[in-house]
Amino acid sequence: MSFDGLPPLREVIRAHGLFAKKALGQNFLFDLNLTAKIARSAGGLEGVTVIEVGPGPGGLTRALLSEGASKVIAIERDERCLSALAEISERYPGRLEVIPGDALKTDFAALVAGVSPVKIVANLPYNVGTELLVRWLTVEPWPPFYESLTLMFQREVAERIVAQPGDSSYGRLGVLAGWRTEARIVFDVPPQAFTPPPKVTSSVVHIVPRTNPLPVDGARLARVTEAAFGQRRKMLRQSLKSLGGEALLEKAGIDPTRRAETLSIEEFVRLAQCI
Repeated sequence: MSFDGLPPLREVIRAHGLFAKKALGQNFLFDLNLTAKIARSAGGLEGVTVIEVGPGPGGLTRALLSEGASKVIAIERDERCLSALAEISERYPGRLEVIPGDALKTDFAALVAGVSPVKIVANLPYNVGTELLVRWLTVEPWPPFYESLTLMFQREVAERIVAQPGDSSYGRLGVLAGWRTEARIVFDVPPQAFTPPPKVTSSVVHIVPRTNPLPVDGARLARVTEAAFGQRRKMLRQSLKSLGGEALLEKAGIDPTRRAETLSIEEFVRLAQCI
């Protein structure tokens, strides 16, 4: 038995026939010390409702509950995992709500309407991680329904989230995250911690919303960054042609011969405001 009186994860996976499915972007974490470390990096969980995406066999779910989360709402699209999660639910009566379904079709704010504080903590499936993050960064109204995001990504994605202007990883994600939040990489997780081991290192990122980000329409900012970084080697007058090119840059007071990675977040916001 492990720290919470439930069987070790390897046994759970064997008992329920849960091999990881590549099509679902699954890589299972077996090390319960590591899942506890992820849960703790979300800050205090006493009295907090936690949303978890892709709990799989429930390693992180167990850590969140044992670290004191008052409730965990877990969204899982793989029906094979539901019986394993039901066992955790029995161990923590009334504290785990499992919602079978697709996170990309989930209205997260509606799940926790009227509830606070809320944190999102997840070892995100690789194939939906970035898209979910962009949705959480551009959600309205702001400040958002969550107090923080503690998420695991492939290391290269994590580096793009925390990148600053001039960094080789700086792009759309860095602008969107830097505009509305403060993001930092907390620690790395080696491939061998997972089953099956991915080909890359993973990183846990902790993201806290800013109370007063620069006012701009998130969809416009996303459009500008997408166009600018879509052709990052080209000058802005070329990459932003579809949005107004030189006229737009002149209006925003930005030199049209500059390239996307040299622009500050404030300058991207100015461009979006001028569209």
